[in-house]
Amino acid sequence: MAPNTRIRLIPLLLLCLCGTGFAAGLPPLEVAPELLRGRVPAPAQPPAKTAPQAGTAPSSPARERAPRAAPPAPPRQAPAAALPPGTTAISALRIHGSRSIELVADGDAELQRDDIVLTADKVTYREPTDEAVAEGNVLLRQGEDTIAGPRATLIVGAHTGQFESPRYTLSRERDPRVAGDALRSVSGSGEADVLRLEGENQFRLENATWTTCSATDPDWYIKARELELDYDREVGTARGSSIVFKDVPIFWMPWAEFPLTAQRQSGLLPPTFGTSNKTGLDLTVPYYWNIAPNYDATLAPRFMSRRGLQLGGEFRYLGEDYRGTSRIEWMANDKITGEERRLGSVQHQHRLAPNLYGSLDLNAVSDDSYFEDLSSRIGVASRVNLLREGRLIYTGGWWNASALAQSYQTLNPNPDSRNVSPYRRLPQLLLSATRPDLAGGLSAALKTEYVRFEHPDADTDKDEAARAIAYPQLSLPLEGAAWFLTPKAGVHHTHYDVERSPLNATARDSISRTVPILSLDSGLFFEREARLFNGDYLQTLEPRLYYLRIPSRKQDDIPLFDTSRLDIGFAQLFAENRFSGSDRIGDANDLTATLTTRFIEAGTGIERLRALIGQRYYFSDQEVYLFNRDELRTAGKGAELLGGLGGRLSRTLSLDSYVQYNTDTRETERFNASLRYQPGFARALNLSYRYAPNLRIAENIVGLEDVDVSGQWPIGRGWYGVSRLTHSLKENRLTEAIGGLEYDGGCWAFRVAMHRFAIDENDVTKAIFVQLELNDLASIGSNPVGLITRSVPGYGKINDSSSGRIFGSE
Repeated sequence: MAPNTRIRLIPLLLLCLCGTGFAAGLPPLEVAPELLRGRVPAPAQPPAKTAPQAGTAPSSPARERAPRAAPPAPPRQAPAAALPPGTTAISALRIHGSRSIELVADGDAELQRDDIVLTADKVTYREPTDEAVAEGNVLLRQGEDTIAGPRATLIVGAHTGQFESPRYTLSRERDPRVAGDALRSVSGSGEADVLRLEGENQFRLENATWTTCSATDPDWYIKARELELDYDREVGTARGSSIVFKDVPIFWMPWAEFPLTAQRQSGLLPPTFGTSNKTGLDLTVPYYWNIAPNYDATLAPRFMSRRGLQLGGEFRYLGEDYRGTSRIEWMANDKITGEERRLGSVQHQHRLAPNLYGSLDLNAVSDDSYFEDLSSRIGVASRVNLLREGRLIYTGGWWNASALAQSYQTLNPNPDSRNVSPYRRLPQLLLSATRPDLAGGLSAALKTEYVRFEHPDADTDKDEAARAIAYPQLSLPLEGAAWFLTPKAGVHHTHYDVERSPLNATARDSISRTVPILSLDSGLFFEREARLFNGDYLQTLEPRLYYLRIPSRKQDDIPLFDTSRLDIGFAQLFAENRFSGSDRIGDANDLTATLTTRFIEAGTGIERLRALIGQRYYFSDQEVYLFNRDELRTAGKGAELLGGLGGRLSRTLSLDSYVQYNTDTRETERFNASLRYQPGFARALNLSYRYAPNLRIAENIVGLEDVDVSGQWPIGRGWYGVSRLTHSLKENRLTEAIGGLEYDGGCWAFRVAMHRFAIDENDVTKAIFVQLELNDLASIGSNPVGLITRSVPGYGKINDSSSGRIFGSE
C-alpha cells in the first residue's frame, strides 16, 4: 500500500475508534426538507437527549367491557431551544437510515413537530411522504390530546393516519353558560379497534366508546359501531350506538349526534319521562334543531297514558336588535275530556331605534283547566291570568314615554269559584320627566298617564272608563356626610270619564279629583367602632323621620280599576300612598319614625346583624278606605309598630324576621321569621314561619298561618337528601310536600323526587320525577332541579349542568 494511501486512512480509522464519544455529544437529529441528503451513522451510545417511554398500549381490540381512559402523558424534558415552525426533530437511543429515504429511530424514540409529539419504542420516518410509522408503546400528544396504542401510521403535516387498538383523551374548552363564568375544559375519552385521523380536529373510530368520565373504569359511555368526532363543529356522530350505564345498555340509538363540549347541535335529545295522577305515565321524546347560531327550534311529541298524544314545539331567535321565543302545544283529543286542547305563546323584544324599544307578550290556552290538567308544576298549575300585551318605550334622557295595550285570558278551572278578570288597558299612555338640576338645588318631576279601562263584564257589573292623571312634583334635597333633609310638594290631579254598568247606572259619569301632597323626609347617620365577641365591628345608628300630609277627598264613587291596599312594611312606611294604583289617594297626617342599627364586620364588610324598629303616629282620623272601614286608623295613636331582626349571625347561621303589631287592637298583624343553617355547599337547613291572620285578597279576609321546613344534606357515599314540607296551621293540612334523593357519581348524577301540592283542599296534584344526568352529554328523565331550586333556599346543584335542553322543563 502506498504511503499516501495509508496516511489518508489514518483519520478514517481514528474516526471509527472514537465514534462512541463523538455521537454521545450530538444534539437531537433535525430532519427537514431543506436539510442536506446523506447517510447518518448509527451511534453506539445514546445521545444526551432522549424521549421518555410511553405507557404500555393494549394488545387486543376494544372489548365489550367499559373503556379505559387514556393514561396521562409522562413528563418530558423541555428542549433546549424552541424548534423553528415546521421543523421535525427526532431523538432515540439508536438512529440509522437515510434522511432522503427512510430514517429509523429505535429505543425511546421521539418525533416532534410544532405541538405534535410522537413517542414509541420505534419510529420510522419517511421524509419524501412525511410519513411516520410508530411501533410499540405508541403515544401521540398534541396540546391536551393524547392517543395511545401498540401501532400507528401518521402523515405528520396532514394530520392523517391510523391507530390500532387506541386509547384516547381529547379535550376542548367549553364556553361559559352564564356571563361571568370561567371557561371549563371538557374531555372525552375512550377506546376503539381502529382510530383514523382525517385531518386536524377530525377523528373516525370503529367499534369505539366515548365518555366524559375521567376514571379508568367509567360509569357511563357511548358505545358505537362507528363514531365520528368533529371538533371543528364540536359534534360527535354515533352509528349503531347505545348508552351504557354501569355496564348495562339503557338507551339504543341507531344514529345520534351529541355535543363534544356541551354545545348545542341538532339531533334527538334523550327522552324525559315522569308520572302524575293527572297525566298518568308522561313521556316526551324531543328533537332539537340547531338552525343557525342565532336560531333554534325544539320539537317535542309527548305521550300521556291518561290523556293521549300531544305535539309541542318551540322556536327561539336572537338578532342584533331583537330576540324572542314562540311556543305551541296541540292535542287533537284528550281521552278524559274528549276535547281538542291547545296552547300558544309568543314573547318578542325589539330595539326599533337607538331610543325606541318594543315588546310583545301573547299567551293563550284552549280551556280553563289546561294547566291544572296537563302540568305537574305548582307554578304553572296555579296560573289564572294569561297576559297579552304589546308595549313601546321611548327614552329621551331626562324624560321617558311609553304606550301599552294589555289584556288577559282569565281561567276558571273551578266552576264554584269564579276568578274575576283584571281590567284591560286599551291603551295606556305614560309620560314621565325628571330634572334634578334646577336652580337653587331644586329637583322637579312630572308623571302623567292616559289609560282606557275595559272589561268583559261591562254589560253586567263592571264599569269602564278613561282616566287621565297629571302629578307634578317639586323637591329640595339637602344632604351632608351624616344627614339628609328632603322637603317635597306635589299636586295629584285625576279625571275620569266613566261608562257605568247597569248595576251602577245612577252613579256619576264624570269625576275629577285634585289632591295636594306634602312630605318631609329626614335622617341621620352615626357610626362607631365596636368590639363584640372578640371581633371588630363598625356599628351604625340610623334614625329617620318622615312626615306626610294629604287632605281627604271623597272617592267612594270612583271604580277600582288597578288599585289594591299595600301591605304595611318598612318600605311602605315611607310611601306617599297606602294604595297601589291611582283610584284611591289615601289621606294622611302622620309621622313615621324608624331606628336602624347595623353591625358590620370591619375586616370583610359583612353585615352580621341588622335591627330595625319603626312606628307611625296618626294626627288625624283616616277617611279613605278601599273595601271596609275597619281598614281606617284613628288619630292620637301609633297604630303600626314594626320590628325586624336579621343578618348573618355566624359563618353558617343567618336569620331574617319581621313583626307588625297593632297597638289599637293589641294584636300581632304580621309575623315572618326564617332561619337558615348553611355550613357548606349542598348543606342547607331552613325553618320559616308566617303569620298574617288578617291577610286580605280583594274583598275577602283569608288569613294565613303556616310553617315551612326545607333542606338539602349529604347522607353519605355520594347521596344527598332534599325535602320541603309546608303545613297550614290555619287549615290544619299539608299544602305542599317535596321529597327527593340525589346521587353524585362524579361524571353523572341521579335524582328522584316526589311532589305533592294542593291548590285547594279538594284538588291535589301528585308527581314523580326521575332523572339520570350524564355530565356534558344530556339528561334522561324528568328534571326536578328547577322545582327544588325554587323550593329549597340554599340548594346547591351537585353536578355541572348537562347540555340537554327541553323547553318548559325545569
